[in-house]
Amino acid sequence: MSAAPITLTKDEWRRLKAPARRERIFRLASYFSPLLLLLLWELSSQFNLIDRRFFPAPSAIAGTAWRMTVSFELFEHIGATLRRVGIGYMLGAVPGIVIGLILGLSLPVRRLLGPIFSALYPVPKIAILPLILLIFGVGDASKFVVIAIGVFFLMLYNTMGGVMQTPQIYMDVAKNAGASRFQTFRRIAFPAALPSIFTGLKLAAGSSYIIIAAAEFLGARNGVGFFIWASWQTFAVSRMFVGIVVISVMGYLTILALEALERRFVPWAKH
Repeated sequence: MSAAPITLTKDEWRRLKAPARRERIFRLASYFSPLLLLLLWELSSQFNLIDRRFFPAPSAIAGTAWRMTVSFELFEHIGATLRRVGIGYMLGAVPGIVIGLILGLSLPVRRLLGPIFSALYPVPKIAILPLILLIFGVGDASKFVVIAIGVFFLMLYNTMGGVMQTPQIYMDVAKNAGASRFQTFRRIAFPAALPSIFTGLKLAAGSSYIIIAAAEFLGARNGVGFFIWASWQTFAVSRMFVGIVVISVMGYLTILALEALERRFVPWAKH
C-alpha cells in the first residue's frame, strides 16, 4: 500500500518557508547595505548635513577617482605599493612558515628559540621603522624589510600553533607505521597546519597594507600611502579618500584571492 500524501496547511507551509525567506532577506541586505550607506552619505553631503570639506560627497570622490584613472596616475601608485607588498610579503611568509614548522615539530628548538621570538614579537613594527630607514635607507629595501618583519611573526605563530594542534594520535600512528620524520612532516604535520597557515596568510595580508601605508608616509615618492599623505598635506580631501578606498580594495581583493587558494588547497577545512 502506498502512503497517503502529506498535506500541510497554509500556516505550516509559511513556517517551513520562513527560514529560507529570512536568508534571502539577509543576503539582499548584505548586498545593498553598503549602497544604502553611500546614499545616506551623498544626501547628507548634498544637503550640508555634514562638513563637505572633511567628508566630500561620494560622487565627488568617484569623479576624482575617474580622472586619476583616466590619467593613469592612480596605476603608478597602485603598482608601486603592490610591488613592495608582494616582495616583502614573500620575504616574511616563507621563513615564517619554515621556522614555524620547525618549532612546532621540535620541542628542544622551541624551548631554545621560543623566548627570543616571544620577546621580539610585541615590538611595534612601525616603531622600528626609523631604525630600518637608517640601516637600509629610504628606498624600497626598507619597505621590504619592515613588511617582512610584520609578516614573519604572524606566519611563525600561526604555523607553529597549527602543527602543535595536530592530534597526537596521528603522530603515534605514523611512528608505529615506521614513517620517517620527513614523511610525518609531509603527510601529517604540514596538512594539519595548512588551515592555520592560511589564517596567518590572510592576517599577514591585512597587516602588510597597514604597514606599507605607514612606511610610505615617511619615506617614499610614490605608492598609495605616499599619495594619501601628500593629499593630506595639500588638503586635497577627495584625493585622500580615493587613496583610502583604493588601499582598502587592494587588501580586500588580496584576502579574497587567498580564500580562493584556501578552498583549492585545503578542501577539508571549514570555510
